Amino acid sequence: MLFRDSASAVAAESLAGSLFVRLIDQFVHKHGHKPSPSEVRSWERSIPVLTNALLDAGLGMVEVLLEYSLPLNSKRADVILAGVHPGTGAPSYVVVELKQWSSALPEDGEPLLCRVDAYTRPVLNPIEQVRGYCDYLVSFNGALAAHPEQLSGVAFLHNATEFGVQGLYEVPQDERGRLFTAERRGEFVQYLRSKLKPVSGAEAADQLLAGKVAPSKQLMAVAAEEVREREQFVLLDEQKVAYELVLRAVRRAQQSDHKEVVVITDGPGTGKSVIALSLLGDLYRRGVTALHATGSSSFTTTMRRVAGARKRAVQDLFKYFNSFMTAERNGLDVLICDEAHRIRETSANRYTRAAQRTGKPQIEELIDAARVPVFLLDEHQVVRPGEMGTVAQIRAAAVKGLDCQVVELDSQFRCGGSDAYLHWVVRLLDLEPGGPVDWEPDGKVALEVADSPQELEAFLDARRAEGYGARMSAGYCWKWTTKVAPGDLLPLDVHIGDWARPWNVYGDRSIAGAPPAALWATDPAGFGQVGCVYTAQGFEYDWSGVILGPDLVWRTDRWITDRTASKDPVFRKSTTDADIDRLIRNTYKVLLTRGMIGTVVYSTDPETRAKLRDLVTGQQTGRIEAAHDRGRLPLTDHT
Repeated sequence: MLFRDSASAVAAESLAGSLFVRLIDQFVHKHGHKPSPSEVRSWERSIPVLTNALLDAGLGMVEVLLEYSLPLNSKRADVILAGVHPGTGAPSYVVVELKQWSSALPEDGEPLLCRVDAYTRPVLNPIEQVRGYCDYLVSFNGALAAHPEQLSGVAFLHNATEFGVQGLYEVPQDERGRLFTAERRGEFVQYLRSKLKPVSGAEAADQLLAGKVAPSKQLMAVAAEEVREREQFVLLDEQKVAYELVLRAVRRAQQSDHKEVVVITDGPGTGKSVIALSLLGDLYRRGVTALHATGSSSFTTTMRRVAGARKRAVQDLFKYFNSFMTAERNGLDVLICDEAHRIRETSANRYTRAAQRTGKPQIEELIDAARVPVFLLDEHQVVRPGEMGTVAQIRAAAVKGLDCQVVELDSQFRCGGSDAYLHWVVRLLDLEPGGPVDWEPDGKVALEVADSPQELEAFLDARRAEGYGARMSAGYCWKWTTKVAPGDLLPLDVHIGDWARPWNVYGDRSIAGAPPAALWATDPAGFGQVGCVYTAQGFEYDWSGVILGPDLVWRTDRWITDRTASKDPVFRKSTTDADIDRLIRNTYKVLLTRGMIGTVVYSTDPETRAKLRDLVTGQQTGRIEAAHDRGRLPLTDHT
């Protein structure tokens, strides 16, 4: 929130010109940079219109909260009015979304979206926008969760005519989503009088701001139903042990003033995320406040689709690690930190406002946010400089008198459940001592070496024709075109000889039929683009094609990493050779462990290809077809 005062005081400061100076100063203090000119103009033009309507309604004592930050979210509501309901005498709150639009047209076939001249892309219908803000506040503010009927929402398009925005009314209106235009200003004034009494709203505002930030019981009940209906969540052996340890820690926290850290660790495919979602469902059914968080946009987007596909509100229970910079200490019962190897040194970045730049490590923020913080991680999946998620680092952060339970998961469900294959990968990359060993097929997973990228892609395409899923991924050894003009095709950035393919889409919009980055691994349209470690990490698919680039090559008796061959922008001059060597090997470990049925690997380097062939087939030359001739790799039966 940037500013709070009565409507009369806000109107007086606005008339004197001092309000906007104060808003700018507060914005700089909170965000670390100046607001855009368009944002300042919106304050100057919209706030006086609202305060004049409040004064005309006789509501000068109503409390006005400007630029109210939604809890655990970067979004801000333009205004929240706090006061007393004229009928019930209870607190009453109105979320107001102010728009300077003079006209807007609904998007063809999608009334929830609309077109406005000032924007190049469709934007959300303001009725739906303000309704979403209301629903979110009811879900995460304790003062409103117990009394959702106290909250209303309205969009005021104070420059618009009815004719100019008539298409927006295609979206149904309700108590949390209403729309008024300049032509209906009189109705807007009457609406305000129906929601707010001409008395001080200071106490109501205090209650709103004091509301505990946590998922509401109603939202948890919805989420519990959603997760319960997912049949794939079956826990086995040490998965169940980890699950019960977390529940025991929760019981201890509830029975006494107790705080405990739980770490669940081991390799890819050991079911860590299954444990995470199972815990969420059970905790919500028990009425325990819990959130799920990751450090990966792709992973969080997919988790939202898995657990909240049918209930949009459930998606808000899935957060990012940097959402807890200002969270109340122990405000949650449980915080489940999935993919915790993606934890950063700090949550701050160049956009972080000055007030939040505490210098506090992100691990400590996450531990402080809940009575039972749970970390699920695989140390060999640390692939970027600055990622801090190791068991030792979490133990060190929890050392301040806190119990720290560590559970290691032995069984794994990725790569066909083949422990032999995972062992072969970590030995291949020297992530465990002893050096590379020959691949001895165990009947659970297939492994082949391709002689060219064309052969690799053709093989995967044939598997897709048989009904399997497949993806190609590569080390970050080719520059990535991140800005693609509207209407253009994805550029063919990954060049190997006369073969060229695009990287997966960079960003959150689809391009020419290719899915956005977060959905590359799960949308069937992701085949045909080359994924990188940041879009593949955390996911699995039936068949995986992996291209080893020139950043990791075999020379005589050892691996050589070449930092100059990497185009990954996260590697800086200050990143040491030792760190880059470790991160590149971890990158290929991630890529080589995505395939459930099999993996086909190709190296751009001839000597490396020869080494891989020797390890996999015992031959220095050969083609994938020869493996089928020998009957080692069934194409239609993956049992």
